[in-house]
Order: sequence, then C-alpha cells, then structure tokens
Amino acid sequence: MDLTAALPTFLITLREGVEAALVVGIVLACLTKANRQSLNSWVYLGVAAGLVGSVMIGVVLGSGLQQLQLVLPTVQTVVKPLLNSLFGAIAIIMLSWMLLWMTRQARSLKGNIEGTVQSALQDDQTAGWSIFSLICIAVLREGFETVLFIFTNVDASVAAIAGALAGLVGAALIGLALFRWGVRINLKRFFQVMGVLLLLIVGGLVISVFKNLDAALAAISQIDPRNADLCFSQTSCVLGPLVWDGSRLLPDKQFPGIALKALLGYRDHLYLVQILAYLGFLAIVGSRYFRSLNPLPASQPQTEPNQTV
Repeated sequence: MDLTAALPTFLITLREGVEAALVVGIVLACLTKANRQSLNSWVYLGVAAGLVGSVMIGVVLGSGLQQLQLVLPTVQTVVKPLLNSLFGAIAIIMLSWMLLWMTRQARSLKGNIEGTVQSALQDDQTAGWSIFSLICIAVLREGFETVLFIFTNVDASVAAIAGALAGLVGAALIGLALFRWGVRINLKRFFQVMGVLLLLIVGGLVISVFKNLDAALAAISQIDPRNADLCFSQTSCVLGPLVWDGSRLLPDKQFPGIALKALLGYRDHLYLVQILAYLGFLAIVGSRYFRSLNPLPASQPQTEPNQTV
C-alpha cells in the first residue's frame, strides 16, 4: 500500500476525529457531573450513527458515480474529472470553513456544549434524543468532510480509506488519553500544527480541482470537434502556460515528489493558473486562519501586546 497516499487522509481524519472526540468527551463529563450516566448509551449510539452515516455517504457517492459511468460510458472521460472538480471544490469550501470556524469557536466550545447538555437534561423525556442528536451531528459533520476529501482522491481510494481508519483510531486514542486516562495534551499546539498541515493539504486540492477541470474540458473538445474552442492552447484549456516542468528533476510518481503530491498537491507539471490559485488560496484563507489564532478582543487596547488572552 502506498503510504504517501494514505498520509493526507490520516492527518485530516485525525484532526477532524479529535474535534469530534472533544465533543464526545465533554458531553460524557457533563453527564457524569450531573449524575446522569444512564444517558451514556445515547452518546455511544450517536457516535455509531455518525460513523455509519459517513460511510453511507461515501458508498452512495461512489456507487452513484459508478452507475453514471455505466449508463453514459461515452462521456466517462468527462464525467469523472467534472465530478472530481465539483466535489473537490465542495471539500475546499467545507474544510476551509471548518478550519476557520473551529479556530474562532475553540475558546467557547466547552461552554457552548455544556450549555446545550444542561438544556437537554431539563426534559427527561427528550434528553436521550437530544444528546444523541448532538453527538451524531458532530461526528457526521467531521466524517462528511473526510468522505468528500477521500472521494476527490479516488485514484488512491484503498490507501485513502486505510489512512482514514488509522486517523480515526488515533483520534479515539487521543480522546481516551484526555478523558479516561487523564493524560495532559497541549491541544492548542496540536490544533495549530494540524491546522497548518490542513491548510497546505486543502491548498493542494485547489491545484487538483483546476487540473480535473482542465481534463474535463479537454475531453469535451475531443468528443465534439465543434467544442475545440474551449481550449485556448494545445497544452491546456484553462491553465495557461506551463511554468514548471519537474518531470526529470522531481517527478510526482517517485519519492519525494509523490509525498509532496500527497501532502501539498505538487505536480511535476504546474501551470500559471494553478500556481496563482494556490498562492491566492494561501493568501486569503491562510491569512484569516493565522489572524484567528490570537484575535484581539475589541475592549483590549492594542498597546498591551504582552497580555495573555
């Protein structure tokens, strides 16, 4: 199995899984504090339902694409890259939004969850379902993002799924270490490092999305010569001129190029539009992410940089 293909999904699943594990751990701690351990089973059912739902989403997406290719075999070369572009774009939006949202909400996450649990416990008849819904949605949200990322990397599906399972196991171990074994982990530093890695991985998705879009347009122009004007040149349709040719110096099918491809979206052929889109993504999303790490409260004067927030 190609470990370099499994590494991105491992990192994403590990980060997203730790977020879900934090929610589960906080809810279990709240139930213990309220002496309502009888509701713990609803928490475990919520975790199971969220995992099953995530797997079902992946199965539906995969089988749907397979059926579409069987029904329309003549446009298979068009459908596959188009769908990869679509789901890649969705994955970019969701992963970027969750990265920024989680960074901003990290300071109030514990209080918000505790408030939700306390409100749910006030009604004995619906408390179980409320706890179940809270956990299921948290797990399903993180699982759906991982499934989308795996689906955009269908060429390495076996390795990607293996990496996702390893990340899931790692997240579960971190959750147990925090809430069951009492191990102290610097979660702030963990999420900062994982956030930077996630930012680079999603930036690599930007390169892949444009490559798939270009491949789809090239396939359309070959199927019908009347659509030849969709491509502006013989080397690419929408990517512009070739800027980097590393096929001899740093090929993306050999180490270390294959590792850079898995983590950063590196290609041994990079075009102008891909590079501009990659740099633009890092500039826009990356700058917002780093600003959100240490936001300055509105009431705090900017002349106190040494004060701990």
